[in-house]
Amino acid sequence: MASGLITLAWHDYNDSPQLRYVVYAASAALTFGGAAIHFRRTAKTGAVILVAAYFVFALLCVPGIVAAPRIYNSWGNFFEQFSLLIGAAIVYARLSSAWSPATLNRVGRILLGLCAASFSLEQAFYLHATATLVPKWVPPSQMFWAVATTVLFALAALALLTNRMPLLATRLLTIMLVSFGLLVWVPLLLADPHAHSNWSETAETFAIAGATWILADLLGEYRLNHHHPQ
Repeated sequence: MASGLITLAWHDYNDSPQLRYVVYAASAALTFGGAAIHFRRTAKTGAVILVAAYFVFALLCVPGIVAAPRIYNSWGNFFEQFSLLIGAAIVYARLSSAWSPATLNRVGRILLGLCAASFSLEQAFYLHATATLVPKWVPPSQMFWAVATTVLFALAALALLTNRMPLLATRLLTIMLVSFGLLVWVPLLLADPHAHSNWSETAETFAIAGATWILADLLGEYRLNHHHPQ
C-alpha cells in the first residue's frame, strides 16, 4: 500500500502521458492489492493483483540485465521484485489449495533462498556503498556490519536452499530486514523526506521483510502439521 501511495504522490513519469497511465495503474494495483490482502474475503484477489504487479516490475528489470549482464544492479533489482512476487504468490497458493503443502513449502523455500543469495551478492559487489548506509553510531564499525549482514544473507540462502533449519533462518532474516528498515531507512527518510529514493527504499525493505515473514509462517505451519524436524 505504501509503495502504491508513494508512486502516486511522486508522479514518477517524467511528464510522459503514456508512462503516466502506467504509473497510475501500478499505483492502483499496489494500493488496492495491498489493502485487499489484509482481509480474509479479499486476500486471494489482492494476492493475484500483487503477483501480477510484481511480475511486471520484475520483467521491467530484464532489459537492464540483457544490456549489461555483468553489472549486478539490474540482477539485484530483479530479485528484489521477485521476492515480493513470491510473498504474494504464497498467500494466493495457500488460499487456493492449488498445491500440496509439501510442494508449496519446498518451492517457496527454494525461490526465496535464491533471492537471499542475490541480496548477499548485491551487498558483496557494492560493499562500500552498503557500509555507508550503516549508521555511524552503531559499533563496532560500518564495514563490520556491511560484511556481517552480507554473510548472514548468504547463510540464510544456504539454510533455505539445503533445507537446514529453514524456519529459524527465515525468522532471523525477517528480523534482520526489519532492522534495516528501522535503523537505516527510517532515519534517512526522516533526515531527508524530500528524496523519493528514501521513501521507496523504506517501503520496499519492509515489504521484503513481509514476504520473508509470510514464508516463515508457511514453514512454521508446515512443521506444526507434519512434525518436520528443524
